Amino acid sequence: MGTKLAQLLLCFWITLPFCITEKVKERSARQRDTEFTDKYQTCMQGVPGVQGRDGNPGINGIPGTPGIPGRDGLKGEKGECVTERFEDPWKSNFKQCAWNSLNYGIDLGKIAECTFTKQRSDSALRVLFSGSLRLKCKTACCQRWYFTFNGAECTGPLPIESIIYLDQGSPELNSTINIHRTSTVEGLCDGIQAGLVDVGIWVGTCADYPRGDASTGWNSVSRVIIEELPK
Repeated sequence: MGTKLAQLLLCFWITLPFCITEKVKERSARQRDTEFTDKYQTCMQGVPGVQGRDGNPGINGIPGTPGIPGRDGLKGEKGECVTERFEDPWKSNFKQCAWNSLNYGIDLGKIAECTFTKQRSDSALRVLFSGSLRLKCKTACCQRWYFTFNGAECTGPLPIESIIYLDQGSPELNSTINIHRTSTVEGLCDGIQAGLVDVGIWVGTCADYPRGDASTGWNSVSRVIIEELPK
């Protein structure tokens, strides 16, 4: 028993230095590896490279799901009441009165009349008389053909008229100077109220001149055309 103990102690004292030496060697080798790594494996920073070009645009992503509807806003203040006028689209409104061989020989007064229904007060009336006119006299004379609206001449802006003046008359009223020509009296009149309008064509004298022998609508058709136009 004593002998075995002595052998173990002897072995321990023999191997202890060897173990210590190995530990020291192992620690020294690890330290050298660390110093080598720190010395030779620490790289210096190089020159920055050239910046790369932009990449190609990516494709559109998948549309997202609809969001949750927002809540109702606050109630607004009560607005003012505004009355708007919505007018109907403009519709044509015209009329024609015609006479065959009117052959009216008066020198003063109304020749013919045509009644028209005007739809709006803010519109204008276009009137036209077309027919044969003649003037005959021994000395200088002048006759005037004009329109009236409900018995009064146009004032918006001026009368609608046409005249014939004869300077060198014939020796007698029934001389051969007896020319009938188709002529027109035409114009626009504003300021006429809506409703029935009596449109008349008249003949009269010119200012500062005597009247002659007038004739209207001889041996031909005479007509009055009335048309309502927007302003």
